[in-house]
Amino acid sequence: MGILQELLKDIPVPKMARVSQTFDDTKEEDVVGTLVKQLERIKNTVEPGMEIAVAVGSRGVDRLVDLTAVTVKFLQDLGAKPFIVPSMGSHGGATAEGQKAVLEHLGVTEKAVNAEIRSSMEVIKIGELPNGLPVYIDKLASEADGIVVINRVKPHTAFRGPVESGIMKMISIGLGKQKGAEACHQLGFKHMAEHVPAMAKMTMEKMPIIFAVATVENAFDKVLKVEVLLPEEVEERETELQKLAKASLPKLFFDQIDVLVIDEIGKNISGDGMDPNITGRYPTPYAHGGPDVTKMVVLDVTPQSEGNANGVGTADFTTERLVGKMDKHGTYANGLTSTVVGPTHISTTLPNDRMAIQAAVKTCNILDFTKVKLVRIKNTLEISEIEVSEALLDHVKEHSNLEQTSDLYEFDFDEKGNLFN
Repeated sequence: MGILQELLKDIPVPKMARVSQTFDDTKEEDVVGTLVKQLERIKNTVEPGMEIAVAVGSRGVDRLVDLTAVTVKFLQDLGAKPFIVPSMGSHGGATAEGQKAVLEHLGVTEKAVNAEIRSSMEVIKIGELPNGLPVYIDKLASEADGIVVINRVKPHTAFRGPVESGIMKMISIGLGKQKGAEACHQLGFKHMAEHVPAMAKMTMEKMPIIFAVATVENAFDKVLKVEVLLPEEVEERETELQKLAKASLPKLFFDQIDVLVIDEIGKNISGDGMDPNITGRYPTPYAHGGPDVTKMVVLDVTPQSEGNANGVGTADFTTERLVGKMDKHGTYANGLTSTVVGPTHISTTLPNDRMAIQAAVKTCNILDFTKVKLVRIKNTLEISEIEVSEALLDHVKEHSNLEQTSDLYEFDFDEKGNLFN
């Protein structure tokens, strides 16, 4: 028996029960119809013959294809000539082909939205902030007669401010491509709450941005609200939409968790592999919220992430299975662009799921390991159904958003020490 097995052999894994979490599922029932009505208010800003760049590119946006296709058709009906510009900073491997492929993976194909996709990483510099940071924009978009931006407004995972992730970030970082993303991150997340809106405002002053389509999603990632904003409305309305987005976030209804076990992380789940707004573990000290988690375990990386294990370093423990699938170059590229390298570190790696969970229990700083408050989730997108340890069941009984849905049971590990399901 090796030293790790010796240290962990007597650490108990608690009995668990399934628990359902309920969230407000209010949503916009007619996304297309509402968007069409919203677009009517800005039709006088579009003239026949205008070439208009439509900027899209954020992952996981509900109804993105519909939002884009409806906007394109609206512009075409007014006699304009819209085309799609990938707006995703350095994603897609920071190549024109890669960014077009990301769009197509999101369903935004030329056929689906009835518009040409023009993808290039070439940018132009349009100015500098007072502190010297350069401001860039996609060259193809800059040459258009007008620019339209489509994005979801939501809390950021690494900083807090009146404006976080949404329209202004899409303008400053997304449309700025790799160079714009690099510039905005240059001085770190400590200053992002200032730099994102400052860069976006400069771009809106100097570039022909006509309008933006902004959405807010509910706890189930469905469109809750859709609004069309003129440039002069963007900052004020996005601030209000950000408040709504934060109030609509799903969450784990526990203030303190000894051990949080996450089955899978991945770029298809969150840019950070797992959403810190759910886990309470942030890659920087400039964001906050969520539960107080003493020790966190991540067990695997999704196939869709293609080995990008960004976020694994935010956890305390992981498995040899995850590390064996890790594309280190792809993972490290995240840290080199964002300047935040903690999430790309490889956390303490154990041979299997059982030992990773035991290691977290052993180190979670409680006297009686049999009373560990442990929560297990599949990933941070799917938290309507979770598992909790016996020590949390009294809290579950008292909470109106929680309901126990099974009797207690033991985790089921295979002969290699990995969880069956």
